[in-house]
Amino acid sequence: MDKLKMQTANKADENFKKLAEMFPNAVTETIDENGEVVRAIDKEVLMQEINTKVVDGKEERYQFTWPDKKKSVLLANAPISKTLRPCREESVDFDTTENLYIEGDNLEVLKLLQETYLGKIKMIYIDPPYNTGNDFVYEDDFAQSTEEYLANSGQFDEEGNCMVQNTESNGRFHTDWLNMIYTRIRISKDLLQEDGVIFVSIDDGELKNILKNCDEIFGSSNFVSCITRIAKTTSFRGNYFAPSKDYIVVYAKNISVLPSFQDEVSNDDQFNKIETEGERKGEYYRDDIAFYLSTLQTRPNQRYFIECPDGELVVPPGTTIPQIEQDGEKVLPNEGDGVWRWEQKQYLLKKNLLSFKQTKSSPLINQDGQKAKWNIYTKSYLNDKKEKGNIPRDLLEGFLNRNGSEELKKLDIPFSFPKPSKLIKHLIKILNTNKDIIVLDFFSGSATTAHAVMQLNAEDGGHRKFIMVQLPEKTDEKSEAYKAGYKTICEIGKERIRRAGQKIKEDSPLTTQDLDIGFRVLKCDTSNMKDVFYRPDEVEQTSFDNYADNIKEDRTPEDLLFQVMLDLGILLSSKIEETTIGGCKVFNVADGFLYACFDNNISDEVVTAVAKEQPYYAVFRDSSIASDSVLTNFDQIFASISPSTVRKVL
Repeated sequence: MDKLKMQTANKADENFKKLAEMFPNAVTETIDENGEVVRAIDKEVLMQEINTKVVDGKEERYQFTWPDKKKSVLLANAPISKTLRPCREESVDFDTTENLYIEGDNLEVLKLLQETYLGKIKMIYIDPPYNTGNDFVYEDDFAQSTEEYLANSGQFDEEGNCMVQNTESNGRFHTDWLNMIYTRIRISKDLLQEDGVIFVSIDDGELKNILKNCDEIFGSSNFVSCITRIAKTTSFRGNYFAPSKDYIVVYAKNISVLPSFQDEVSNDDQFNKIETEGERKGEYYRDDIAFYLSTLQTRPNQRYFIECPDGELVVPPGTTIPQIEQDGEKVLPNEGDGVWRWEQKQYLLKKNLLSFKQTKSSPLINQDGQKAKWNIYTKSYLNDKKEKGNIPRDLLEGFLNRNGSEELKKLDIPFSFPKPSKLIKHLIKILNTNKDIIVLDFFSGSATTAHAVMQLNAEDGGHRKFIMVQLPEKTDEKSEAYKAGYKTICEIGKERIRRAGQKIKEDSPLTTQDLDIGFRVLKCDTSNMKDVFYRPDEVEQTSFDNYADNIKEDRTPEDLLFQVMLDLGILLSSKIEETTIGGCKVFNVADGFLYACFDNNISDEVVTAVAKEQPYYAVFRDSSIASDSVLTNFDQIFASISPSTVRKVL
């Protein structure tokens, strides 16, 4: 039986292994400042292998840097010994929901999720602190020792306050914000699917920095867009201009496999004609887009005769006329000659999609070089347009801040400056992807993203899931939220999801019977394991009697189960069933993928019953085996009944 790690991966170790696999001859050893032999990479060998100059030391190069950036990289890679503890009493439909609400420092939570949700998230939306000087930002204190950081992650003071104010008088105004955002986005990238995408709401203050940040993390080639959103229509602030906009920066994990975005057709009133003949009889269409446009560049295969209803042959204006007077006959245009929107081959295949209109002001010329009597337009059918959709604009209107405030007011939820849920719903819809995806928001605030996911699922029958992550920031005692009984932002977010989900079901009772409006609440906490589990060498021999059991006394079997699920990479939304075998509680996770038992006095009966289920994983407590004979028989039982089962112990 192998022992579980019960801590997050060390990304630096993983990166070293990858480099060692690619260039084993570059791996060497050296002596560090303490006289210890440590692993190293031979720079000279690596330069020879990649045949590229390695920029070293203070040599000038193009780069984006700031104070403590190196420490930010180390922080992003460093492992932590934390866990997520389930909280059934604050959850909704805990046993059946596939949605998650996670309380805790998002840096720690992202590290905990990085193996379980590696490559499983289709979309990330975040609305991080804008760093206005009045907002609060996360403080990752690099002056702390590793032990101190792992103890409190630099987030909480003695009274439990978890943030520090970042004013412009602070000499590290941009540095602190960059250190905060860099580590989190860097880790979150690994959670995205290969065709995944991240949307980051930001204002003018840190726009340049977030673009440079994401260029470094995702690569500038994976930049998708910088959307401008009209946030307000009236504003009386500002020195030179009244601020009325913010931005949404969009990056792909791998833009080469990212499907095109697709917006819905909103101008269907322009499709006001009905086809009277042919296969598409009865369909709505429009025919007001000219087939010749003066803005088109001259192309060799796009100048040819088109025959009009009365036999007149027409071409766009220009100096060249086809020599043979027949429909579709081409001519090589001179520079500046007009051309049609389609090449000749495309025209011959789709000429039924053209519409002819007589006019006295046609820009076209006929076979005699005279002004033509006709102009030509393309037909566009409403059904086709709805199927293809529109290309989304990078200017968003109709998603105002006040819409978000009005939305929460209807739910009687007090919260300042929420984004409107229809903004997030719009971003999800334009992905043009399947309706069974996971959406992550690790600055979830009032849980607008969760509201948007539920609402969209109700509208189109989708099965999207959300993961909300929020620091349990205390509300201001003078705020309306505090007066209403909400002591933390998390309490606001959870209640918003409850009320929004209920309202969605009440508004559409017939179509939302199977709608998932629940969520599992998980709370980030110290590991379930005592220090002896991680550092047995540091425990004095005389103290081992105090560590007969390496699990903390206040932890429940379900606490242990969720840390095991994290360690084994099993989705935290997986179905969990409980059964009793031989007087012991046994967990069945993900329809038999994992069986786990953490009770004491586990007998041969329990081990045999679990083995007969042939799970992929079987996990037990090391100290819970009833006797030495059971321990001796353990591997023999599995070897004979379910040899492929991976056995693990705590």
